[in-house]
Amino acid sequence: MQGYSLDIEHPKSLNEKLQWLKLYDRRPIYTTLADKYGVRDYIEKEFGEDLLIPLLFETTDYKKVIPENLPNEPFILKANHDSGSFVIVRDKTKIDWKKVQVDCHWWLTKNYYWIDREWQYKTIQPRIIVEKLLTDKNGKIPNDYKLHCINGKVEFIYVALDREGTNKRNIYDRNWKPLPFTFASRFKDTSKLRGDEIAPPTSLERMITLSEQMAKLFAYVRVDFYDVGGVLYFGEITQCHGGGFDQMRPIEWDYKYGEMLKI
Repeated sequence: MQGYSLDIEHPKSLNEKLQWLKLYDRRPIYTTLADKYGVRDYIEKEFGEDLLIPLLFETTDYKKVIPENLPNEPFILKANHDSGSFVIVRDKTKIDWKKVQVDCHWWLTKNYYWIDREWQYKTIQPRIIVEKLLTDKNGKIPNDYKLHCINGKVEFIYVALDREGTNKRNIYDRNWKPLPFTFASRFKDTSKLRGDEIAPPTSLERMITLSEQMAKLFAYVRVDFYDVGGVLYFGEITQCHGGGFDQMRPIEWDYKYGEMLKI
């Protein structure tokens, strides 16, 4: 996956060390923080309810995912225990709810641990959650700011742009200087991955402060945020970006950040 053999006994690159952490850094709180539903209580108690995206509905029964139980405003319906299982709903009268129920049934049967062997997902109780759909002034999903913390410090910020369109990915340092590398699946065409440069979000300083406070529990962690007109919302905590399988290219950056990460 990375183009080099894994040395778990003497890891040097960032991705090698992420694999090491998956095997040897296992604390019960990690399961709570990986749970998109369970983490809400932690964020509220430790950092404030204002950071939370409004929760509109939740259930462990896919049969309850029906229009009558769901709000009359735009929302995102997703699974709490994996990655990539979601449906964006702007008008619930235009949705095939039988198909959505089938999808939700499938999501609830999955155990995300078996995808990349990330221990923290193994015992999360599967659940369907519905959150208010965050949108920017143009009615689109806002940029997703993913702050990568190494030994408690934000080292780089990966920004997902135009998630409903071209889905570009820009990477900056903590001072918003563009960084010349990509961090993506080996199946992506990275030559077209970077978008136009953007200005830093209004809430960047607070994002960095909060990320580093959350990062105290980890050797490495990724903390995601949204900035909607200057209002900051927490997205999720990811202990192992890409399961440790996304490629960092040029490869020198994989070893540069790997050297920084002390395990």
